Amino acid sequence: MVRSAALFLLAALLVGPVRPTGPIPQYLPPAREADFYHKLDNSLVACDLCPRRCIIAPGQRGVCRVRENRKGKLYSVVYGRPCSMNKEPIEKAPLFHFLPGRLRITIATAGCNQFCKYCQNWEISQARPEDVKSLDMTPAEVVALAEKEHVPIICFTYSEPVIFYEYMADIAKLARAKGIRTAVVTGGYINPEPLKQLCALVDAIKIDLKGFTPEFYQNVCSSTLEPVLEACKVVAQSRTHLELVNLVVPALNDDTATIRKMCRWIRENVGDTVPVHFTRFYPEYRLQNSPPTPIATLEGALAVARSESLKFVYIGNVPGHEAENTYCPKCGKAVIRRSGYSIVENSLKNGKCPYCGTRIPGVWQ
Repeated sequence: MVRSAALFLLAALLVGPVRPTGPIPQYLPPAREADFYHKLDNSLVACDLCPRRCIIAPGQRGVCRVRENRKGKLYSVVYGRPCSMNKEPIEKAPLFHFLPGRLRITIATAGCNQFCKYCQNWEISQARPEDVKSLDMTPAEVVALAEKEHVPIICFTYSEPVIFYEYMADIAKLARAKGIRTAVVTGGYINPEPLKQLCALVDAIKIDLKGFTPEFYQNVCSSTLEPVLEACKVVAQSRTHLELVNLVVPALNDDTATIRKMCRWIRENVGDTVPVHFTRFYPEYRLQNSPPTPIATLEGALAVARSESLKFVYIGNVPGHEAENTYCPKCGKAVIRRSGYSIVENSLKNGKCPYCGTRIPGVWQ
């Protein structure tokens, strides 16, 4: 049974991260020991969840700031402690080929294992859990809330779901038992084995393929490219629905040759039917002085992707652009029309184009 405080969350559900106004409370003991780590000598632990493979001393945390060594055991200090929840369209993920027009409950905790200079949610992703106000919600309470509000999707997003893996996995298990779908919005900075196990639990994963050079990942995200490429392949080889997003940042990852190389890699390693979104950058966080992405740059990326035979390519963060729509790759007619995060028209019939009968890959019902 959901606690009354959790039920009251719908009033607070539409509120984003909130900084505490008084003293920050101490954590309750963590509810769950972390997965994917092994013990070393001298009470050290090695985290095996993400490519950083942090070696963590007693009383210390990993780079993500949420996985803590307590007396030689690794714990998640954000398990059951979401700092942001919301109710909004799945298109905002963006996920365009996954239950279009449905609402999702979004959930995030503090922390991240990358350090993107343009992060839109840096107040929580780059914070320690102690720095933000959090709720107490068990996985069962999250699922019960989705049931009560008749929301068919729970979406892990806004910070980095990889770092609250155990919480996400436990919610996904309970949600599936109740017929509620789950989706993950991630930077894909995760080791293959945890990702394979996650794919067996969730229904959709959107990976931010932030750039396509090692230099971009090192200089802008303080991470590395190859693990993200491997993550894309792991999800593509699973039964989990996959979509990719590339935020196009002027002068950092917008050159045509690199975009062509990326699109070719996607076609050859992930497939030509994976939806690819080129989204518009707006100045944020540590890139306040960078200009927004010119729409012409996005349209150029779209043209490159289509010339490389990618069948479902979109432009994002440009409401009303014709490249928000889904077009049949065979007859070219629009089968889903969008305006921003809203579905204007969905003419698909059992996942097929109503004009020529071509099946459109995705999760439609």
